[in-house]
Amino acid sequence: MASSRPMKHIERVDLYTNLEARILYLHSFLDFSSRDIEALITGAKYIKALIPAIVNIVYKKLLQYDITARAFTTRSTSFEGPVDEVPDEQSPQILHRKMFLRAYLNKLCSDPSTMEFWEYLDKVGMMHVGLGRKHPLHVEYIHLGACLAFIQDVMTEAILSHPRLRIQRKTALVKALGKVICIQNDLMAKWHIKDGSELSNEELDFEVEQEGYLHGRKVLNDGDEPLDDMGASRRSKEETLPEARICPFSGT
Repeated sequence: MASSRPMKHIERVDLYTNLEARILYLHSFLDFSSRDIEALITGAKYIKALIPAIVNIVYKKLLQYDITARAFTTRSTSFEGPVDEVPDEQSPQILHRKMFLRAYLNKLCSDPSTMEFWEYLDKVGMMHVGLGRKHPLHVEYIHLGACLAFIQDVMTEAILSHPRLRIQRKTALVKALGKVICIQNDLMAKWHIKDGSELSNEELDFEVEQEGYLHGRKVLNDGDEPLDDMGASRRSKEETLPEARICPFSGT
């Protein structure tokens, strides 16, 4: 029996030349709706409780591999020459990057109903291919995709283990976060892949702005609290999130 629902038309050229059209298509395909927005906004306090632990876990993971660690000294994961300094979790450049990851994760907890939210996620993708920064940063896509998946895995496990959230709220929050991270992944990938490159022959002029700014306006919150050392790696039996077998949501 034929479906009674009409087939939606998607203009391919719009997907590669119009960011809003691309976002609307992804929202439609993923069924990203007001229910997801509500889940993210009402669940923001639970996500924010995880952020200090996630920041430390992510950078511990990135420093486990020379190919990802080298980006903190060479600003590129494709560099294969000698590296003079091997950073650790207390290196100045790592503490600086932790601050921005913390601010970025806080941004994921803000209002996804605004186009600015998605514009900034697109800018995050742009900044990792050496554009829009005074000091270019080049991170190959394989590492970006893996890092996003790792963040999603940590968040999912923590949310599902929350001792007081009802299963309906856990499910809604995990689904909504998964959709946002999926779209961020696409906005990372679009700056690396060549799909649709034939549709634009013009030279694009990218505005160089301070990190955490969009169209001249600060959109990332640095946070009022200093970084703490909650958690290290949840991947060994001896280490849990965020601290010695204590639930990250305890006391919230």
